[in-house]
Amino acid sequence: MSSTPLKSKKLVLVGDSAFAEVAYEYFTYDSEYKVVAFAVEQEFRKRDRFLDLPVVDFEKVEQLYAPAEHSFFAALVYTQGNKLRARLYEAAKSKGYAPASYVSSKAFVWRDVVIGEHAFIFENNVLQPRVVIGSNVVLWSGNHIGHHSTIGGNCFLSSHVVVSGFVKIGTHCFMGVNATVANNVDIGNHCLIGASALVLADVPDHKVVVGIWKAPHRPTTTGGTTN
Repeated sequence: MSSTPLKSKKLVLVGDSAFAEVAYEYFTYDSEYKVVAFAVEQEFRKRDRFLDLPVVDFEKVEQLYAPAEHSFFAALVYTQGNKLRARLYEAAKSKGYAPASYVSSKAFVWRDVVIGEHAFIFENNVLQPRVVIGSNVVLWSGNHIGHHSTIGGNCFLSSHVVVSGFVKIGTHCFMGVNATVANNVDIGNHCLIGASALVLADVPDHKVVVGIWKAPHRPTTTGGTTN
């Protein structure tokens, strides 16, 4: 008996990079979607076939694969601070395609977790109660998303990130491998949290964090003397 699940939905993957190849595997062997083609912007398309499927110009994809009959997933990583994936996600939606999501059958997702559209959640992710995940978010393998935490749209979390409880992560953020965020921390928009970083205090917008991030030292004043 084949282990491939019954397919009821047709899917076009935007991109033909390594992530697109990985996405093809997961959608094919652990979802209800059947990948039928890849779409790449004409300027960057270098081949006509990939994984024995057509590679077509993104600009003309709706002429070949009717949006009413196909969904899409933009299989792109964090290039340009997640802006490339966000742009093509919005562009495909504007063509009338419905965004597909993938949540691994081997992920632990508590019953009240809210996941936005166009998500890709790999195996061994743990999403605890009251977690909210925005749209167009990628959670690579093995992350822990603690209770009552929120991850904004267009974020990319690489493997083995620990997000503790009551954390808020803004939009368009990237978190490197093994990054850790303490309880009750807010991370702003467009932040890059480096590999193995330890975040112990709030992070403002557009910040790059490496190493240990702590609350800034505030001098104390006693009797008119600053210590």
